[in-house]
Amino acid sequence: MRGRDEAAWPALIRLASARKRGVRRLRIGLLWLVAGLIPPAWAADRITVFAAASLTNALQDLAARYEQQQGVKVMTSFAASSALAQQIERGAPADVFVSADLKWMDYLDSKNKISKPSRRNLLGNRLVLIAPKGKAFPVKLEKGFDLPGAFQGRWCSCDASVPVGQYGQQALTALGWWTALEPRLAAASDVRSALAFVERGECAAGIVYETDAKLSDKVEVLGVFPADTHSPVLYPVALVQGAKPSAQGFLDFLHASAAANVFRQYGFTVLDR
Repeated sequence: MRGRDEAAWPALIRLASARKRGVRRLRIGLLWLVAGLIPPAWAADRITVFAAASLTNALQDLAARYEQQQGVKVMTSFAASSALAQQIERGAPADVFVSADLKWMDYLDSKNKISKPSRRNLLGNRLVLIAPKGKAFPVKLEKGFDLPGAFQGRWCSCDASVPVGQYGQQALTALGWWTALEPRLAAASDVRSALAFVERGECAAGIVYETDAKLSDKVEVLGVFPADTHSPVLYPVALVQGAKPSAQGFLDFLHASAAANVFRQYGFTVLDR
């Protein structure tokens, strides 16, 4: 018995030592709290931004710059505005929302999910028709031209629940092509997915934003849809109700001239300046 007890001593000593270390760490943590000084690892300030997929590159760039300047971690989530708005409605922990249309921001506004005073129209964009690189075909984006007969197979965009799909349906309807082209639509979950389908040649044509097409060397822009064929492509931004106080700083940053320059580099029209 005595031999076994002695053999257990090292383990007991290690356990006691570990407990002492834990108590010491707890005491140190309490001292930090009492002093009002939270260790950086515990107090890492972070905000979450939900934004339309077409903003992916520009906002990732801006988030990295803001983190470097302010030391605030910016978490980003990109998807179709419709999907993000529904997630926010269900309580997803977003601090800032940037939509690719007014509809989904209005939807959250009607549900009292955004801070009304913080809402502003941030950016504008244009709607374009694209084709895979090397497979362009002649197009006139005007009434009287036979777009359905100008190419074979499927075309890619999103359905009308997604902003780019809504704009696209409006434009095709105004130009008299929607009825013939609707059955040939390969609907993607968001605009970046639609762009990828065209890049891979899975669709003979696609409707995306000009900024998305500008980022790709695998597609060709066939034309820009006339502005009067669809609602203006606008990107409203707002704080989500219950947003962290630090989110206001990032919102102000998005409205600053430095951010405006970045947005312009990616092809967006900067509004509200």
